[in-house]
Amino acid sequence: MDRIPSLCGVILAAGESSRMGTDKALLPWPPPLSEGSNSASTFLSSAIRLLSPFNDMVFVVAGKNASTIAPIVYANGAFLIENPDPSRGQFSSLRIGLQEVLTRGRDSVMLTLVDRPPVRPETVETLAAAFQKALAANKWAVVPQNNGKHGHPIIFGRDMVEAFLKAPETSTARDIEHQHRDKIDYVCIPDSMIAVNINTPEDYAALRSTLAGTRQ
Repeated sequence: MDRIPSLCGVILAAGESSRMGTDKALLPWPPPLSEGSNSASTFLSSAIRLLSPFNDMVFVVAGKNASTIAPIVYANGAFLIENPDPSRGQFSSLRIGLQEVLTRGRDSVMLTLVDRPPVRPETVETLAAAFQKALAANKWAVVPQNNGKHGHPIIFGRDMVEAFLKAPETSTARDIEHQHRDKIDYVCIPDSMIAVNINTPEDYAALRSTLAGTRQ
């Protein structure tokens, strides 16, 4: 598959998962069909393996969970970056990850969140191809959408990286996206997983039930 030069994956995984009650990075993926069964893969390991073929390297931004998820990060060939103060919010983790991308001499990013179930590889391939076309049209980013909902992973270049880094610390990624909507291509993707995020045990149970139905 084609790899976009200078593209790096960034996975934000510094949240405390307070509503879930357990680190979402460690949730089994795919969800086990029954409570007693187990899976060797997790949300985090699956996300790293999904992004790796399309990126020069993959960074995982961790918080207080850094020591817990480090073995998964390194076992899957990614790099661990620690947010020293994750209480500042997700935007602070994003900026730390983006600064590391620039430090490593890269300037384009494929971004996802650890509480997003992995999408299909074909989805990432479609977005990567769309990003190449977007750059040629002087766009800054591509964002997937499904049934009117925006999701992840998103891919963006140096202009959007700088917009994130120059924004006030109190900003959110959504704020910056809305400020530059004319520079973003929204790509319709037939993959409902792009817009799914898991915050609670109920969310995870519902996802397991949905996937169990598709496996029967």
